[in-house]
Amino acid sequence: MNMPTWTVIDAMSVDLEIDINVQAGSWCKALPDFEDLCMRAVRAAANGGPYWDGPAEVSVLLTDDAAVQILNRDWRGKDKPTNVLSFPAGDDDMPPGAPVLLGDIAVAFETTSREALEQNKPFADHFSHLLVHGMLHLLGFDHETEQDADEMEPLEIEALAGLGIDNPYPDRS
Repeated sequence: MNMPTWTVIDAMSVDLEIDINVQAGSWCKALPDFEDLCMRAVRAAANGGPYWDGPAEVSVLLTDDAAVQILNRDWRGKDKPTNVLSFPAGDDDMPPGAPVLLGDIAVAFETTSREALEQNKPFADHFSHLLVHGMLHLLGFDHETEQDADEMEPLEIEALAGLGIDNPYPDRS
């Protein structure tokens, strides 16, 4: 069964346009306010900057484990689903005045839902955390090394605190 696909454009900010595509999963049923959650979480991650000059664009794909598994396999060589994937655009050849294309964030419904249950977190809070995490990847942050994580995780904690969400890294202050 094919799920309907639609796009919501965030026109409230002249600096950041957020394109949300729902392709699969039970996003609308589980999170009736998914649009607002996406907008708030992505903006919260970007508020630590300035990370770019002028207008910018981000795409958020809300999909299922099967689609994310294909992306994970094809782009990262890992043939399994994961909660969130980020794909920085790297568009250095854009014409002057064009929006900066920051990249794409894909979130898998089943993995996100399962993790929220396992971690005893509200689904909306875990979803918001994954969006903040994904956006920080688009902005060039990573956690491959301890030093990288020491830089990225406090930004996540700060962005989530601004959204009223508890620290996902309780061992960090």
